[in-house]
Amino acid sequence: MTSSSPTAGTTAAPVKISTAEGFVTGALAAMTAVTVTNPMEVCKTRMQLQGELMSSAPRVLSGQAGSAAPQAGAQAAVGARLYKSSLDCFTKTLKSEGIKGVQRGIGAAYVYQVLLNGSRLGFYEPFRKAINRAAGRRPEEQWAAGAFAAGASSGCVGAILGNPLFLIKARIQAYSPHFVIGRASHNYTSTIDGLSKIIKSEGVRGLVRGMDAAVLRTAMGSTVQLPAYTWFKGYLTNMDVEANPYNPLKFIANKPNSFFTYFASSIFSGLCVCAVMQPADTALTRMYNQPVRVDERGRSVGTLYRNPFHCLYLTAKAEGVLGWYKGTTAHLFRIAPHTVLTLVVNEAYLRWYTNFKAGRSLLDAPAVKKM
Repeated sequence: MTSSSPTAGTTAAPVKISTAEGFVTGALAAMTAVTVTNPMEVCKTRMQLQGELMSSAPRVLSGQAGSAAPQAGAQAAVGARLYKSSLDCFTKTLKSEGIKGVQRGIGAAYVYQVLLNGSRLGFYEPFRKAINRAAGRRPEEQWAAGAFAAGASSGCVGAILGNPLFLIKARIQAYSPHFVIGRASHNYTSTIDGLSKIIKSEGVRGLVRGMDAAVLRTAMGSTVQLPAYTWFKGYLTNMDVEANPYNPLKFIANKPNSFFTYFASSIFSGLCVCAVMQPADTALTRMYNQPVRVDERGRSVGTLYRNPFHCLYLTAKAEGVLGWYKGTTAHLFRIAPHTVLTLVVNEAYLRWYTNFKAGRSLLDAPAVKKM
């Protein structure tokens, strides 16, 4: 691949970005974002599990008798209401477990983000163009149906590749040395330790546990994330300010390469993702963390839920439909900044990389052409 090397500020020839390069920039952007947002992911996971399948979850006021704790001296809190809110969960976790507690699962999260968001951001455009071609449309056309299908397809690829890491991440985040949160507790010292223990106790089949829920969750989120981002960015870029002079967003209108445009588009995308994905996310967390047993055929199976729809049914039956939305506030505090950071940082990394590749100033707005 070749590109011209004009001086900064002059018109540049488009720089080609391969699928592999798009994968790498997307993965790095996601890893940057998860460093900031992982504490809220821990809080979301724990709040989704507290009071699991209990119609009324009592508060924990002191040590309680119950199921086996993960280690000596831990309190059993199955079915208990440990946290009043996302902030309460963060405060208590930080106080009792320190920085390590609020950053549980960060190693698995990094690898998962490489696989999931690298796939989602790296494969979205190739999938969208391929779908457009298959439908007889121009590859560059922003066709809504093709964008939704590409978002779902790229997300599903990432979910399948990253499922073992998401499984380990969720279990590590749910574990507390002080309480059994939910109906089970899995104590892994690291991502490698988690992989080893799952294979030893559940077999290779254990690594694909919850994959159907992961695909459902990610398909729903991915179907919305990039199309919502692209649509809102296009709306801002093509806004007719004269038609509506009172539009509060007019100050960032017609600025496609402004970081304010990236930021506003990312916020809109994050809100859409959270609204659509929350029930599937709750089902995924619970399926990952549920107790397991070996059946008569020697297979490792969950003891509570058969699939994500069964999980949602049992949750609604025991806790009401609002049980699907446990941890929504923490999820919003996680997904909104994560989406903003991922998409904005991805735009920044892509801009800097294409400028570097073309020998231009890193601060120039490059003309990017993806292969």
